[in-house]
Amino acid sequence: MFETLTGRLNQVFDGLRRRGKLSEADVDAAMREVRLALLEADVHYSVVKSFIARVRERSVGAEVSKALNPGQQVVKIVNEELIGTLGGPAPLNLAGQKPRTIMLVGLQGSGKTTAAGKLANFLRSRGERVFLVAGDPYRPAAAEQLRTLGRQLDVPVFFEAEVPPPELAARAFEQASKGGYTVVIVDTAGRSQLDDALMGELQAIVRKVPPAETLLVVDAMIGQEALHVAEGFRDAVPLTGLIMTKMDGDARGGAAISIRSVTGVPIKFIGTGEKLDALEAFQPERLASRILGMGDMLGLIEKAEAAFDEKQAQKQAERLAKGEFTLEDLLEMMRSSKKMGPLGQMADMLPGEMGRAARNVPPEEMERSFKRTEAIISSMTPLERRSPDVLNAGRRRRIAGGSGLEVQDVNRLVKQFREMQKLMKTIQKTGGRNLGRMFG
Repeated sequence: MFETLTGRLNQVFDGLRRRGKLSEADVDAAMREVRLALLEADVHYSVVKSFIARVRERSVGAEVSKALNPGQQVVKIVNEELIGTLGGPAPLNLAGQKPRTIMLVGLQGSGKTTAAGKLANFLRSRGERVFLVAGDPYRPAAAEQLRTLGRQLDVPVFFEAEVPPPELAARAFEQASKGGYTVVIVDTAGRSQLDDALMGELQAIVRKVPPAETLLVVDAMIGQEALHVAEGFRDAVPLTGLIMTKMDGDARGGAAISIRSVTGVPIKFIGTGEKLDALEAFQPERLASRILGMGDMLGLIEKAEAAFDEKQAQKQAERLAKGEFTLEDLLEMMRSSKKMGPLGQMADMLPGEMGRAARNVPPEEMERSFKRTEAIISSMTPLERRSPDVLNAGRRRRIAGGSGLEVQDVNRLVKQFREMQKLMKTIQKTGGRNLGRMFG
């Protein structure tokens, strides 16, 4: 979502880093470019104005003029001010008597029902006993959609036809209390636009079952309109937080930067994909780092920990420590990395030059390359995977035919694998020293 903004900001920062000293004119020129980049990314003009003023004031002060590397110091200031604009982390409030109710509100099409399933999955992974409530009797198949998600998660879904949503929520809460559930998630009805009937119904649910959290689900793809939607709901019900959905889309993303400053409502979660595990607790430091092209190594590590089999990873680590690396290891690593999510998202989380190089490769090309490599290795015998030295011309032709590719594709993979083997042996000999230099 922030690809264009990241590219524009990195151009500005590259120009600053090349200067030994920064004059006030240099800072002003850089701030003009940052202002344009933020406005083009659909950040609210009032947020841009105050952001630029704060960054400029700090950038022409002593903390930059006396710094050893003024350009990097300005980048640090931009990062800190961006984190401040995004707002601090706001964890869910699950204190008090159980079960605690979380009410999801939002317009039709914002992804409320899917967000309810993702939130149920997120909370269940943290030890909560979750009870879902299908509180939208108006949209065709809304209850069935939530039931389908509930079956996938093995989470119960409560629904009674022709029961008004406030009464439905009260009955669901009573049943959850008797069943020993700790969290009740109510998926409320939406409308195509804000209206009094929608707000009246939400207010009635709040009176019947006072929620611990009222989360507004906002589609990040609607841009500046997300701010107006958030303000409309905030004025009608006591919002405690936001879930920004579709953050993996190709919109400009400025609403995510603006929404906390404009509405005062904190972002609590961001949706980063369609799968039920594609929901992240909002961490402003990580999002700011990704926007500025610094990657998100902590996020990448967390995804890896969730995707990789611990015992298998330990075995591979022991083999790599001995300098052993085969095509079977490569295939296993590739299959595990695919579980971490789309390759384009992984590239966004890599830091520095490595991240920039990865982002320059279109995600579709990455996927095609992965599929080609997987097809070639899968067409090999166990002996060929473990000992590529046996790959003579006849074997390579057979592998090419089996994978539906050309012999030169097989040759290219074998050559790349040889280079990876050399790298692994170098790491084993040096203990990982000088890795930064090796990766450029």
